Amino acid sequence: MPQNTQKIGWIGIGRMGFPMAERLIKAGHAVSVWNRTRSKAEPLASKGGKIVDKLGDLAGVDVLFSIVSTGKDLEEVYFGKDGVVTAKNGKLPKIFVDCSTIAVEESAAIRQRLKERGIDFVAAPVSGNAKVIKAGRLSAVISGPEAACKTVLPMIEVFAPQGVSFVGDGELARVCKIAHNVMLGVVIENLIEITLLANKMGVPRHAFLAFMNNSVMGSMFTRYKTPALVNLDWTTTFTPELLRKDIDLGLALGREHDVPMPVTAAAREVLQSHFGAAILQKNPEEYLQKDFAALLETMALAAGMKLASENKNVSTGLES
Repeated sequence: MPQNTQKIGWIGIGRMGFPMAERLIKAGHAVSVWNRTRSKAEPLASKGGKIVDKLGDLAGVDVLFSIVSTGKDLEEVYFGKDGVVTAKNGKLPKIFVDCSTIAVEESAAIRQRLKERGIDFVAAPVSGNAKVIKAGRLSAVISGPEAACKTVLPMIEVFAPQGVSFVGDGELARVCKIAHNVMLGVVIENLIEITLLANKMGVPRHAFLAFMNNSVMGSMFTRYKTPALVNLDWTTTFTPELLRKDIDLGLALGREHDVPMPVTAAAREVLQSHFGAAILQKNPEEYLQKDFAALLETMALAAGMKLASENKNVSTGLES
């Protein structure tokens, strides 16, 4: 196994964080991992990762990565009562890299607080899900001090080999990721609409989506969501709540900068209907933790359709 000299700290072992950190470990990096629920991180120990009990134990690394759900979560792990910066059990890393999707103003405030301590902050949100990471198809967008971005670029390329785009200083990467997830919401809703239209008129979902995926309109996204839409498999990659949060971030930026976003606004209201329709499920809260593509069921309800799995072995397009 190749050995890399940079010591890396990693915060956040969720659906995305685990396979991202795993790729760094497999690449030979010394990676120290903290997760709120330690048991979720422990499998990385057998792969060569070091699991730490306290955030302060990450102070001695060269570069600190994080990927969490919200801006408040990020602020807590950095500056909270037991946060990395607050605990300061040793010399703090000179570069913090965050891969979360958070608001521009939240990121800017964190950047300023780190800058006051002589720490560079690189925003590095990513595009994909756990299956995409495992297939080596993850991509990323980064912004921040150019020298710091160049330093961490080889590390980011380990888990985002599809491509890493440097877009400039400050929070520009946050803007790109918010725009990306707005498009995610609009595309999944439109894909569901046309799939239901074709399905209701007699076209099997798997056949229609095969046509779409082979056409100029097909994409990595439409391909890897196809098995879910065909077989009603709502194994979670991204929750409706997180998608709604990101669409709201996009709409807020549109209002702030006088950019009309009527299609996004309509998509947001359709997504909201999914939260209401969840009351029809036996366990609404559990249902809303399923994948956002389950919106197919809500929109089928509005179309007067009763769906069933087509039980087809459909490719995700990610297979090597």
